[in-house]
Amino acid sequence: MVPVELCKDECEGNYDAVVIVATGVSENDLGGCVSKFRPYLTAYKEVDDVEGEVAVIALPENMPTKRLVYTPTGPLDRDYDDIRRFGEAAHAGIKRALKAGSKRPLLALSTQTGGMQFYDLVTILGALEALYVPLEIREAKPDKSKKAEHLGVCNFHPEHISQALNLATAIESGRTVARDIGGSDPERMSAPNVEMYVKQVFADASCIKVDVISDEKVIEKEYPLLAAVNRAARGIKRHCARVIFLEYVPEGPVETTVVLVGKGVTYDTGGTDIKAGGVMAGMHRDKCGAAAVAGFFQVLAQLKPKGIKVIGGMSMVRNSVGPDSYVADEIITSRAGVRVRVGNTDAEGRMAMADVLCHLKEKAENEPDPHFFTIATLTGHACLSVGDGYSIVLENGPAKRAEVGSSLQQAGNLVGDMFEISTIRREDYEFHKGKSEYEDVLQCNNLPSSRTPRGHQTPSAFLIMSSGLDKHGINAEKPLKYCHIDIAASSGPFPGIPSGAPVAAFTSKFILARI
Repeated sequence: MVPVELCKDECEGNYDAVVIVATGVSENDLGGCVSKFRPYLTAYKEVDDVEGEVAVIALPENMPTKRLVYTPTGPLDRDYDDIRRFGEAAHAGIKRALKAGSKRPLLALSTQTGGMQFYDLVTILGALEALYVPLEIREAKPDKSKKAEHLGVCNFHPEHISQALNLATAIESGRTVARDIGGSDPERMSAPNVEMYVKQVFADASCIKVDVISDEKVIEKEYPLLAAVNRAARGIKRHCARVIFLEYVPEGPVETTVVLVGKGVTYDTGGTDIKAGGVMAGMHRDKCGAAAVAGFFQVLAQLKPKGIKVIGGMSMVRNSVGPDSYVADEIITSRAGVRVRVGNTDAEGRMAMADVLCHLKEKAENEPDPHFFTIATLTGHACLSVGDGYSIVLENGPAKRAEVGSSLQQAGNLVGDMFEISTIRREDYEFHKGKSEYEDVLQCNNLPSSRTPRGHQTPSAFLIMSSGLDKHGINAEKPLKYCHIDIAASSGPFPGIPSGAPVAAFTSKFILARI
């Protein structure tokens, strides 16, 4: 990540561009460290007042920097305006500064906040996102490993921004890990390579424990549904599955336990229900759920919050196709003892996560205040339902009673990592009930999720039924809070850079109040 420092004004460092993120050019908008630039922006606005455009203005020789980049947030007071305006403006401004030749930009934040508490945090995150360089470029072309040499940040309220800067660098370090894993190609981030990368990332993090299961016999015994997906890759050393466990234990007493299981499908061919018609490209991004789990642990390693224990499982597997592929109609008994009939081998993500979820349920159900989550780029239906940029959260009964989904949505709103809430209904359970005496549960129908009614809701019911969490509903002796998160629509564009969602939202919900 590019080095970042807090500055009082542009004279403190050898900056070659000042990037101003502001709502306008009035005195109220441009105070403090950027007030001296107001005459130049006012003159610019007199000749070019196109709303929303990023402007590059050449400054006189007597100014300490030669470039002024103005990137407007636009209005902040309409019904539909939210904190993302700041992040998007910063992202656009830094990209424009880089295009103009800047190597040491200074990000200057607006004095108008729109009443949004974490506007400074989100602004810095937007700038840092623009500076991300993919792992494979960093490795293959060291001379292009950084888009900028340095980033400075100044604000009219420096006493408020110091914490924002620390939070932003921690979150961005986590999103960098998530992007590295999620965005790299299926060979660079094959399951064994993800293992090596994760071990390297946390090698010096004494608060993070890493444990990896690679033995195929152990995987077949302990995680039979994942093992079925792994069959076509089994025996191919560079593609063999891994189950990667991460654990963060804080100093002092534990008040809350968070359990995260991430879908880590390194490449999804669809298996024998092969993805035809040109829709296979981009399927190396089917590991963004597991990538987000690793990313959140990187934030934990940076901030070391008290009172919260976090256990993670990364279900890393390649859904290849070949003579050993699992096929529709097979019946496989899950770790929880549930007989699962395969309906579609392209519904492999739920298979990869269910047994790991069951394992971590067994491990953590007696921990203080456990919250269970699965995170996955699971369905195209999610993209159709909510559109790009939004994660979906679905709650079981205990989680809904505890308002876990709404609190996660509110936490995401604070930091621009947005969620929509969906609901698990009785029809979702009925959809997955066994259709004959042979099986307890039907894994899926044989249609794409985008052509299936309630296509993003039903998988959450499958995960509950196949993992044994259906024994821990609101009527159980031991209710357990569980949410499924579908990030198919929020994981970022392809082609393009992964977003790192929902690392920022989880940081907002579970860490901000603990540091």
